[in-house]
Amino acid sequence: MRLAGLPRPVRVGARGATVWLAAQGFEVTAMDGAPNAIAKARRLAAARGVTVDFHLADIALWDWEAAPFDAVIGIFIQFAPRAMQDGILDGMKCALRPGGRLLLLLHGFVPRQVGYGTGGPPDPDQMYTEALLRDRVADFKILELRDYDAEIAKGPGHSGRAALVDLVARRPG
Repeated sequence: MRLAGLPRPVRVGARGATVWLAAQGFEVTAMDGAPNAIAKARRLAAARGVTVDFHLADIALWDWEAAPFDAVIGIFIQFAPRAMQDGILDGMKCALRPGGRLLLLLHGFVPRQVGYGTGGPPDPDQMYTEALLRDRVADFKILELRDYDAEIAKGPGHSGRAALVDLVARRPG
């Protein structure tokens, strides 16, 4: 998925993608509910000499309307129950300026991921499908929606073949 040409600022989860985006010149606000993830991302940002506005927060309680963003990126948020996922996605959508992009770089597992055993929740009902995502962003213009398999190497229990989905959609206006 091409990220070149994205406007700034962007909001993403507080992991390696935040630091990479900041290194590309984007103004990044990052949120994660895990203190160790924030600490690790802060160390990585310092080592790379980039600035990221990190927040330790519960994604389900995040104030999505506090400040509009040009882009919002959600990475591996399918671990929440479906109702919470829907609330998070609705929040992400409302956090965008009109014309902003909603970027769900989910690498979000699709249901066949359960059979691969390389990560993700054990319940396929927590995973995304193209049809589900198309329905959830029906009010947006879908620029890319792709279900695919790829090799991942994210550490113990998260290496090997993975069933993934990517969504890029633009808010109208």
